[in-house]
Amino acid sequence: MTYCVGLALEQGVVLLADTRTNAGVDNIATFSKLTVIEEPGERVMAIMTAGNLAVTQAVMARITEGAGAPESDEPPMTLANAPTMFDAARLVGDAVRDVFKHDGEALQAQNYGFEASFLLAGQIKGRRLRLFQIYSAGNFIESTQDTPFLQIGENKYGKPILDRVAHYDTPLEDAVKLALISMDSTLRSNLSVGLPADLLIYRRDALAVAARRRINEDDAYFRVIREGWSAALRDAYRTMPKPPWPMG
Repeated sequence: MTYCVGLALEQGVVLLADTRTNAGVDNIATFSKLTVIEEPGERVMAIMTAGNLAVTQAVMARITEGAGAPESDEPPMTLANAPTMFDAARLVGDAVRDVFKHDGEALQAQNYGFEASFLLAGQIKGRRLRLFQIYSAGNFIESTQDTPFLQIGENKYGKPILDRVAHYDTPLEDAVKLALISMDSTLRSNLSVGLPADLLIYRRDALAVAARRRINEDDAYFRVIREGWSAALRDAYRTMPKPPWPMG
């Protein structure tokens, strides 16, 4: 399984993805699920993937290399040359549908579901910063100021903290803390999600990645976050008033 979260905020974007793939207890591996396309001064795009690894890799080959694109005299559209972020999201959706046409029936015949979802964030020079979630049907939604975060994969464990705290005006530094707490909550509750995790920070209109980091078990800051959050939760529940009714 997978957990990926993206926050599109007033100051920019924070993305975080785990790297575990799980095809059974005897087949666990590490694959990066975060891909970055950066042309400093012109565009920054980042895409995170969840679902069947073969499906998501086929989609990624199409949108980054043009593999499998219809033959044409013109170069195929990829994330590197898509004119707008909306066009980039449509490109991902179309690639998902193309892979389904090619592989969907064979997967179903072997009792495998066609599972693939994506978070696509980025900005192109002269255009606004956007964050999209693309589904396995190829359709997509966009984050808004009212809902400034999107998740794919095993999202239920990391969602409560984001629902309570994440707002459009949340500073990027606080968003990094929220993303890491959200990831830690998922790691503690689901063995199919695992470290290392890939973190990306992008500041609005910078047209260059602000920071990119791989977080392992021994990452000092992540250890401070997970231990501090656990202690804060224990302290919070202990300070709650006792039930006011008789209990025998």
